[in-house]
Amino acid sequence: MTHIKIRNQVAIPLSSGNCVGTFISFSGLSSNHEHIAIRFGSAELDNPLVRIHSECLTGDVFTSQRCDCGPQLNEAIARLNEEGGLLIYLRQEGRGIGLYAKLDAYRLQDGGLDTFEANTHLNFPEDSRDFSHAAQMLHALNVRRCRLMTNNPDKVIALKSCGIEVDYAIPTGVFVTEHNRHYLQAKVAKKNHLIDL
Repeated sequence: MTHIKIRNQVAIPLSSGNCVGTFISFSGLSSNHEHIAIRFGSAELDNPLVRIHSECLTGDVFTSQRCDCGPQLNEAIARLNEEGGLLIYLRQEGRGIGLYAKLDAYRLQDGGLDTFEANTHLNFPEDSRDFSHAAQMLHALNVRRCRLMTNNPDKVIALKSCGIEVDYAIPTGVFVTEHNRHYLQAKVAKKNHLIDL
């Protein structure tokens, strides 16, 4: 595993959750993306609450109803602010295919393909995200075990394979809309996400 270290830390007041998060940048990441960690509260580092969240400009910033990313991020910030913990924010838009390709995939989804089929139709993997970056960041923060907020079993597997013990996975809320039901059903059926629809 690439040796990374903390580059800088700065406290930023957030209107989401009416709280302060300490934004942490890193040097030595094995990726050209500028991934960040955000520490909330005292963040007990022996076994912190952790949320790994992949960037979603449409959902996180513009509150798109096509996915559940924005509501999951808001839920995580509120819970982490209440309990203390770490948000690992990975800059891997559109399951790792980038923003423009994600918009192309949305057009294909409008024609009936699901989120995974659309990516493969564009000659991308179904999901090309790399959660080992999250493990690298947790190692740099001296976190060796955590409680992970996720519905995605791939995140648990990725952390464990990189030497981070996951004591248990805590499911996120279920945020179904008329626009994202097909998307959520595909995550359950094809990737075994733990979403009670």
